[in-house]
This record gives sequence, C-alpha cells and structure tokens, in this order.
Amino acid sequence: MSTAVNLQPEPADIVACTISRDVQNFDLLIDDMELELGENWGDLSFDEAREYLTQPDAATLEFVAIAVNAEDEGDLTRITDVIRAAKEKHIKVILIADQISPASLHQLLRLGADDFVPYPLPDGALKEAIERIRKPAPVAPAAVAAVAAPATVTHLHAVPSEPAAHAPTFKAKGDRNGVVLPVHGLAGGSGASTFAVNLAWELATITKTDAPRVCLLDFDFQYGSVATYLDLPRKEAVFELLSDTGAADSDTFLGAMLTYNDKLHVLTAPADMLPLDIVASEDIARIIDMAQSNFDFVVIDMPKTIVVWTETVLTRAHVYFATMDLDLRSAQNVLRLVRALKAETLPHEKLRYVLNRAPKFTDLSGKSRVKRMAESLDIKLEVQVPDGGPPVTQANDHGQPLAEIAPKNPLRREIQKIAKSIYDLNKAVETGKK
Repeated sequence: MSTAVNLQPEPADIVACTISRDVQNFDLLIDDMELELGENWGDLSFDEAREYLTQPDAATLEFVAIAVNAEDEGDLTRITDVIRAAKEKHIKVILIADQISPASLHQLLRLGADDFVPYPLPDGALKEAIERIRKPAPVAPAAVAAVAAPATVTHLHAVPSEPAAHAPTFKAKGDRNGVVLPVHGLAGGSGASTFAVNLAWELATITKTDAPRVCLLDFDFQYGSVATYLDLPRKEAVFELLSDTGAADSDTFLGAMLTYNDKLHVLTAPADMLPLDIVASEDIARIIDMAQSNFDFVVIDMPKTIVVWTETVLTRAHVYFATMDLDLRSAQNVLRLVRALKAETLPHEKLRYVLNRAPKFTDLSGKSRVKRMAESLDIKLEVQVPDGGPPVTQANDHGQPLAEIAPKNPLRREIQKIAKSIYDLNKAVETGKK
C-alpha cells in the first residue's frame, strides 16, 4: 500500500494585478504579465479593484498595472479612485495607456502613478517598468543626517543653501535669431545629454563679458535628464506650455524656463513621464521659434526615438549632432538613420557625428578602427571626444557641468573647443552680414 499522499499545491501569492475595463483589449499586456510573473498575477475590473484593495489579500500586491484607452476617458473617476486606493495601501502603480489624451494622461500621472508605459507595449517595456518600481528609493542625504544626528542636539544652525533657480529675468524682445544645435544619441549611453548640457554651458560662459544668451531645451519628455544634470526642479509650467503651444507667447515660454547660475537658461523635461507625441510638429516649431527669437544659441537634447517632429528639428537645425560609440550597435543605427532620412529626402547632410570615448592619440589600433568604421559607413567622424572617466558621472550626479567640477577633464576641454569653434564661426557669419 502506497504511503504517498497527494497534496494540493498551495496557491501562489498574487504579487500583481492588471486592472482595466476589459483586459482582452490589452492582449500584449496579458502576454507580458505571464512572461514576467507566471501565475503570480490576477485580473480585476475597475469596480472589483476598488473592493479588492480594501481586503487583507491585497497586502501581498507589489504593484497594479492599470490599463486604459480612449473609451475610458469619459469616466476617469473610477480610475482615479483605484489609483488613490492603491497608493493608500503603498502599492506601486504602472499606467498602461493606449491613445488617451495628454490632459487625461497627465491627470492620472499626477495622482501618483509610479511609471508609465505606452500601448502597444514596446519589447521589454513592462519588464523595465517592473524593475524600476522594484528599485529601493534613494535615501536623501538630509534624511541620513537626521538619523545620524546625536539625540542631544537641540539647535541646528541653518546651512547656506544654493541660490534658488528662477525664471529668466530679461524681457522677451524677439531681437535674436539663434543658432539651433540639436544633440541626438544614436545609442543608449552614447553621452548625448552630457554633451548637450556641457556644450550649452560652454557656450553660455564662452566670454567673461558680453557672453551670448544660450538656452537648453530638453525634448526627451520621458527620460529627459537635463534637470538632473543641472540640479534643477521640474516646473508644472513646462507641461502647460507643451499642452497648448498655440496659446503661448515668448513671455509664457520664458516663464516655463529656469536659469542655471544666472547664465544658462533651461527648459527641463516635464515632471511626469509623457508620450513623445504629446506635441505635434507645429508645436515644436513654435517652441523653436520662441527660443530662436530670444537666444543666440539654442541647444536641444533630443530623445533617442525618431518621432514625427524629429523632421521639424532637423530641418530647423544649423548643425545636428549625433553621438555614437565605436561599436556595432552604433554603426547599425547610423545606417538605419541615414537610410530613413534619405528615403524621406530629409537633409541628412546636417548630421555631425560625435564619436564618444574616442581612442587616445597613441592608440593606433583604435585609430585604425575609427577610420574603418567611417569608411564602411561612408560618413565623416570629424568630432571625436575622449572618455572623461568617473568625473563625468560625478559631475552629472552632483548636478554640475564638467567645467565647474573638473575643469581640466579631457572631455570638458574638447567640448570647450567645439563651443569655441561654433561661437567663432557664428561671429564671423554675423560680421560678414554687416
């Protein structure tokens, strides 16, 4: 007689739920949830979710994926109630949005959604969102200091703070015709934002007297890091500007900006992650118009993704910097980009390729690889910048340009030379017009 006992396996803890009006409208979400979580997830309607989140069983939830589309916009109250209920239980919220208006998306994000993923889901997007929300929140230095402070301390002297960032103080006169300099990363980690931030700063400080007026526009509305690299807050006015550029004028544009050290004027990315199509080509054209008419140089940090309005920026650009690395993925992306631009008869000749982490002068093998890459891609690698090493990350993390934290860094010096050549060329052109 067998002594084996058949045991029913205990049901797995539910660590996540999809919440939607009808999950069958989001079949790619079902596939990705099964891929990432196996059987450890469930599905709820909006009404079921509100009731479930009040029950003890909800304590095992790490996150909920709330999926909405255009049909849900007429009844956002149910959705906002679910988000509030989840946040009260300290449950993370990933918002899956399919063609909903920017205003509705912004309203849902402002309620506390921790991440946003557009639908149809890009490959790996849900996995990346889950990884981001699972990362522990960084402990602020002030909080660490408070914990470490002796219990006997009865009075703290105020520590002088950095000057608060403020909007530009000059009046919009529309008396400029700025040079437009977009920077576009052709691969992740190719240093586009670092290049854009430091190029803008070098231009803004190129002379001690009568320096040009420079603005830096962060057009990466999802992962823009200019605010982080310059330690600037993200203003609500940025979203308001992007939402209705037709009603904006130069004063509105300047009011949405902040200054860094009273020298560089910055339009940061919005506070919330927004779809790149929140603006149309005509919106981008209006923003560039306002920037050009009030600044001498307009540096634009572009998203890596090619979008409808990329053509607008490329057409308006005087030089379009494209950063890349000495690797196969960059080479393949160059081929794709050039092929796409030629197919649409767009001005691909405006591209200036910036080779990041270029080999040193003594690295003959590396120099040979650079030459072969340029020949095989039929491009010129005229701009080559060295690896700045750990100080680059340190400068970005501290929210300062390289010139402020590591002025002798080789990357800083090379970007300084590029800024000087742009400034001198522009001066020569202006002199020739007189």
